[in-house]
Amino acid sequence: MGKKKEPVEEKPVDIPLPNLDEATIICGVLKHLGGDFVLVKCLDGYDRKARIPGKIRKKVWIMEGDIVLVGLWSPGSDKGDIIHKYSRSEIEKLVERGVVPKEFIDAISGAV
Repeated sequence: MGKKKEPVEEKPVDIPLPNLDEATIICGVLKHLGGDFVLVKCLDGYDRKARIPGKIRKKVWIMEGDIVLVGLWSPGSDKGDIIHKYSRSEIEKLVERGVVPKEFIDAISGAV
């Protein structure tokens, strides 16, 4: 006879959120610029140049139309680093919480 499996407890997953104190913002990837740089459209309406750091580049594919969390190099800067790529389920949770407007998601996926 097989062993009975214990029910697996679902752990709440922490979704990284934008924080003004840490100068992070949610953006959508518009275009690859080459050399590990992408052009992103941010929630505040600005287009910025974001770098894909090595620890993310080696583990996650960043494609045009993806929603990412960008840490600005300094507050008000037009450059930054990608911190996290949101999955489809995380994007749905962000829309449900009201962090990201549904129109922004549609505009990013429609622009690509």
